[in-house]
Amino acid sequence: MAAPRPMSLPTSAAATRGRRWPNQPPASFAFVMATGIVSSALLDAGWTRTSWTLLCIAAAGLVVLLVGLVGRLLTHTNDAVADFRNPHKGFGYLTVVAAINVVGIGFHPVAPAATWIMAAMSMPLWLFLAYGVPLSMMLRTEIGETRRPRLLPVDGTWFLWVVSTQSLSMAAASLASGGSSVRLLSDTAVAFWGVGIMLYFTLTTLVMLRLLTGGENLGGIVPTNWIFMGATAITVLAGSMILHLPSEVPVIAVAGATVGGISYLLWAFGLWWVPLLVAFGFWRHVVRREPLRYGTSLWSIVFPLGMFAVATFRFGKENHMPLVAWVGDVTTWVAVAAWLAVALGMLLTFTLWMRRGAPAT
Repeated sequence: MAAPRPMSLPTSAAATRGRRWPNQPPASFAFVMATGIVSSALLDAGWTRTSWTLLCIAAAGLVVLLVGLVGRLLTHTNDAVADFRNPHKGFGYLTVVAAINVVGIGFHPVAPAATWIMAAMSMPLWLFLAYGVPLSMMLRTEIGETRRPRLLPVDGTWFLWVVSTQSLSMAAASLASGGSSVRLLSDTAVAFWGVGIMLYFTLTTLVMLRLLTGGENLGGIVPTNWIFMGATAITVLAGSMILHLPSEVPVIAVAGATVGGISYLLWAFGLWWVPLLVAFGFWRHVVRREPLRYGTSLWSIVFPLGMFAVATFRFGKENHMPLVAWVGDVTTWVAVAAWLAVALGMLLTFTLWMRRGAPAT
């Protein structure tokens, strides 16, 4: 007679918690980024109360999502690590860095200390993610895969590498508006801007190669690929903030003209991207009739629109270009309309989710 098998619980406590805790996607902080930058656009348009309301929503969303991220790391550790190693998802974690800085910069007019604290929080995260994600891709060993040079499927999420870097440039530039550390912070802002520029040019080259050689996915340009334009816009906004720094700072005397010239060229390139992205969206959802459903990726359309509005308005105002500033003012209301539409979709999806019950993962 066989010995009785030892009794064991059907599931562990960790597994039970894992089923109950939502498996939050890496790029979920795009909601905070989009809400925070639309808040800035409304502030530029003179809608102060609405702007602060949205900023508070963004701050509350940041807290909730940070708790959610920690919970996911504890209860869905394997999934979180797998996403980190996946080139299509790993860069999504950099939305954490950008979200923290967008909210922190938003509070700078009334609470500079909050900007300092949030910039300090984001810096170690940026160091870990901006180096860790690409290193995990370069150093991984995949069993059974032929080891040969290949062009990785670069998509819009890779540009979060640029967005997060430029968010640090913006944070440094906003904090360099006064005080004894203005020279150090100005140097830091220009340095991060330069790093972001080089990353932007490198990734843009890879993206254009894939687009022109048919390497893009068969579904066409997906919502996250709007981050192409968002990376352009945040680079222009960081450049305009650098140009607003005191002219007597040595680094501005050295790099000011370069920052201004490249920022304007990138603004024109970002404007060029918009019709192309709209055309691909029309082809995807009207010609091919693919249904448009709510997903976290839709915030990747709202953020670039809001960022383009703020960058265009402030760059035009800073450089006395009224037509450019007017384009930014008009784009503000496009971004607001997009935010309202996606927020409504999110609310409806959440309502249905609550009625049906949370999924297992």
